Amino acid sequence: MASTTKPDTSPLIDLMFQAFCHRLRLRILHLLHEGEMCVGNIVEILQAPQPKVSRHLAVLKKAKLVTVRREGQWIHYALAPVQSTFHQKLLECAANCFQQVTEMQGDKERLDTMRSLNSGCCVLPENVSRTNTHDCKADGPCHSTQ
Repeated sequence: MASTTKPDTSPLIDLMFQAFCHRLRLRILHLLHEGEMCVGNIVEILQAPQPKVSRHLAVLKKAKLVTVRREGQWIHYALAPVQSTFHQKLLECAANCFQQVTEMQGDKERLDTMRSLNSGCCVLPENVSRTNTHDCKADGPCHSTQ
């Protein structure tokens, strides 16, 4: 019998693949390519219930695809720094492979509208980079997650 080499099945790679197996998580990753966002803005843009969004953000955090920053009562998420070529390729796919998906086009339109109207619970600058942050409005409806 010929011996076979077992492919790399590290737990992190498995978690990353699992994270990519849900449409809402792909939408979140695609959205975070535009920069760091608070949970309240993510919820508003995705038009999904806050507990559902928070649950999926927790999966992305566990897979080390996003980072979390707490600012007072607000939770901000951003894409995690790239740790490997595999990680980089996944993020490239999230940014580029799904641009024709109607839901993601709608997300981008809502993000652009939110920016142009300076609405949402956190101020979103016009040209935010992945490393830029933004400020939550004191009276905004930002949500916390676990």
